[in-house]
Amino acid sequence: MNNQPDQPLARVYLVGAGPGDPQLLTLRGRDCLARADVVFYDYLVNPQILEHARRGAELVCLGRHGRGRILSQDEINRRVIDEAHAGRTVVRLKAGDPAVFARAAEEVESLVAAGIAFEIVPGITAALAAGSHAGVSLTHRKLASAVAFVTGHEQDDKPAAAIDYAALATFPGTLVFYMGVTSAGAWSAALMAAGKPADTPVAVVRRCSWPDQQTLRGTLGSLAELVASHHLRPPAIVIVGDVVAWDQHACWFTDRPLWGQRVLVTRPAEQAAAARDLLEEFGAQVLLQPAIEILPPEDWALVDAHLARLTDYDWLVFSSANGVRYFLDRMEAGGGDLRRLGPLKLAAMGPGTAEALAKYRLRADLMPHEYRAESLAEALIAAGARRVLLVRASRGREVLAEQLAATGASVDQVVAYRNQDVEQPDPETAAALAEGRVDWITVTSSAIARSLVRLYGPLLAHARLASISPITSATLRELGWQPAAEATEFTLPGLVRAIVAADEQGR
Repeated sequence: MNNQPDQPLARVYLVGAGPGDPQLLTLRGRDCLARADVVFYDYLVNPQILEHARRGAELVCLGRHGRGRILSQDEINRRVIDEAHAGRTVVRLKAGDPAVFARAAEEVESLVAAGIAFEIVPGITAALAAGSHAGVSLTHRKLASAVAFVTGHEQDDKPAAAIDYAALATFPGTLVFYMGVTSAGAWSAALMAAGKPADTPVAVVRRCSWPDQQTLRGTLGSLAELVASHHLRPPAIVIVGDVVAWDQHACWFTDRPLWGQRVLVTRPAEQAAAARDLLEEFGAQVLLQPAIEILPPEDWALVDAHLARLTDYDWLVFSSANGVRYFLDRMEAGGGDLRRLGPLKLAAMGPGTAEALAKYRLRADLMPHEYRAESLAEALIAAGARRVLLVRASRGREVLAEQLAATGASVDQVVAYRNQDVEQPDPETAAALAEGRVDWITVTSSAIARSLVRLYGPLLAHARLASISPITSATLRELGWQPAAEATEFTLPGLVRAIVAADEQGR
């Protein structure tokens, strides 16, 4: 094979996406997604994992139960091979681990027959994740020195069942059944008929590592009734063995402070990920509904004009991370670089804005102790700012410019980006609100507050509002809505802490 150094050795990557939590994707899996031209993914893969795919990559879902036809294995093999033969780099993204009940062997066989180079990238399989996320240790020095992974769904055309239930009934350790929820009555009965005691402890773990993970405990004899009474559907695994009844330690995953809470994040799409990730780390299930969208100016002429005369100023003031990104990207797009900022001092409204500057290797010279316009104005006045360029959004408060100008400072403002209301509510979000399936709604600016009230109106009464600052809270009250939580530090972490505190107080 004559590969150039910049060409991948493999054309097809069979990548394990892990059990559900996008943070459990391996680094190798992430890197493969970043180079893929086309990604064929199972419906059980968390959509957040697809965010690692490069821009422009083709993303193909292979079907979902109840939502159209699911492609057969032969069809999947054929499509993967066709794409590889066309010279495209392919990622076949599978939930869990490709080699554990995921038919990787069949796909590898087809690739070998077609002469296509491939690589298998392991993923964390559901059984292993359950040990960490459901408080069930699969092995124990006193209770289980072995683990067996068993399918609960045999291939339909097998001449006879390949599972030796007599051997499994005497297996000296823990049994983990995959794809065994719908057939739980059959295989549990077979195990008991082979001699496995009916009082053997079992745990059913559904959607392991997802924010809505469900764990139910019972016995082998009551398993069928447990599944039926809770209307359990895949994906789920069943753990069978004495380790399930072991004196259970605290389950870190479900003990997190926002576990079981559904939070609606309303920030613009390009800023929502940071809030989502932080809330999910605290255990929340997150819904995304941008209330406003961020857009470039309709005309760059004024931005370009101010960029051409940066030497007229001694302070460059950014009131948001978006302002940093749009202003500095425009400077670079025009052929300039960061050396043009050399004589200027930089001011940032808060930590988020300072972090945005840091991505450009810039450090804020000034940041107020309170992350609001009034405090930033006071800090700039104390620093002796006289010639100021304020980079801002198309709409917002005029407090900063007005307070600086009142001291005799020369203040110019330039709109580096627009924020505008989202026009139509998302139907699924509206339904979730109407049905009381949202616990909290984050409100991180006055513009978002106004847009939310326009989008959802009375439906907001079905959830609690969390405000990022007193100014945002004042806007909500003007609109007739009382926030249930208000951050004392006007940042995303401060907002999450306020939600946690209010939730604990309300319990």
